[in-house]
Parts: sequence; structure tokens; C-alpha cells
Amino acid sequence: MIRRLVIGLCLTAALTWADDDSDRLMVVGLKEFTTAYQAWDAPGFAKAADRFGQACAEAPEAGTQFYWKGVAEFHRLLQLFGSSAPTSRTEVAKAIQETIHTLTTAVQLNERDAESHALLANVYGISIAANPLRAAWLGPRVLKHQKSALRYGPANPRVQYLTGTSQYHGPESLGGKKEALRHLLKAEELFADEAGQPAGPLEPRWGRSSCLAFIGKTYDALGQRADAGKYFRKALEVNPQNPLAREELAKRKR
Repeated sequence: MIRRLVIGLCLTAALTWADDDSDRLMVVGLKEFTTAYQAWDAPGFAKAADRFGQACAEAPEAGTQFYWKGVAEFHRLLQLFGSSAPTSRTEVAKAIQETIHTLTTAVQLNERDAESHALLANVYGISIAANPLRAAWLGPRVLKHQKSALRYGPANPRVQYLTGTSQYHGPESLGGKKEALRHLLKAEELFADEAGQPAGPLEPRWGRSSCLAFIGKTYDALGQRADAGKYFRKALEVNPQNPLAREELAKRKR
């Protein structure tokens, strides 16, 4: 209840702050994204991406607009790629290319946009997972954007979280799951610090519950089931709808 009240107050303040069409579209898009993220709702992510796309059209030189469009597209891509429902390879490929295009534009507009670099690394990783034959030429892009993300945002919780998820899926020769856990636990600390800080109208605040759930997934992969269960429960304390945490805890009850 308190969390929803805080989000509501932030969005109300943002609506007051917005003074042109692009800003107003961004605020509405952020509200749609926040609702979709809490419910983990694919149509909601698509709706938010469309809204942010309208804002990009109004302000094509604004990196923030493209960042948020990329965030919404990334989460829709995660759902398409990870869903148990049948999804055509063409649809996934299209979503990958759209997200790469948006985030590439974001970093072209702002080279120091650490989160967009981290998101790009993950999207290229998903592209490799969809077709491992791409690893030879896309692997270096993953590493390039990881490096840029950590250079520009070492204390950014989403950068550490996204780097951890990327490491989790990467080869053991590059650190694998133990290196992933190091980044994820660092992200947990940074998310806790961030939660106590006021946020600007369009300042990101997504990722904490997903990070906690992924720490659980990583502990599980390392054979530490008790720690895994603890983090799945932590994730649900932050967001009771977190799909990974709910699914994993349900498995433990069977």
C-alpha cells in the first residue's frame, strides 16, 4: 500500500512537471510501464512502448525518451522469449531488432547512458540464445556494451543487475554464474540504497524485485537451495506478482 502511494505521488508530481507534449506522453508512458511491470503484463509493456514511441517522435533528439522506449521493449521481449505460449521466431526476431534499434539510438544520443548499454548487452545475448550461430559476431558486442555500462554506471543498480543476468547466461570462461552472483549481490545493495532516495519525474526505479528473484535463480543453479528460497521470498515482498519467484516457490510446494 505504501509503495503504491509513493508511486502515485511521484506520478502526480511528474504530471505537474510536464510542460510539453513529449513530456506528458513520457509521464503517461511511465505510469503504463510501472503498472505493467508490477503485474508483469505483456500488453501493458507494448502499450507503454507505443506511448514512449510517440514521445520519441515529438522529441527525436531526447535520449531519455529512447531509453524508456527501449526499457518497455526489452521487457516485452523478455516475455516473448520466455513465455510458455507459442511465439513465432519471426515475432521474436522482430522484437529483438526493434529493441536494438531503439537502444542503439539512445546510446548514440547519450554515449554515457549506462543502463542503455547494459540493456543492449542483454538483448544481444538474447539474440545469441535464439540462434547460437550468432555468437561469433554478437559476442563481442555483448562484451563491448557490458564494459561501457560498467564504465559509466558502476554504482547503478540496474547496470549491476543486468550485467549479472548477462553473466549468468554467458560462458563459464568469462565468469559464469559465480561472477553473475557477485554483480547481482552488488545490485541488491545498490537497490536498497536507491529505495531510500527521492526520484526525479523520469528517473528509473524498476528492477529490484527482478534482481532479487534472479539472485534466487543463481543460488539455485549453484546448488544453494536454502539461499535461493530466501531470495525468491524477498522478491515477492517487493512485488507479489514477480513471475520467476512465484513459479520457483510453487515448484517447491509440489
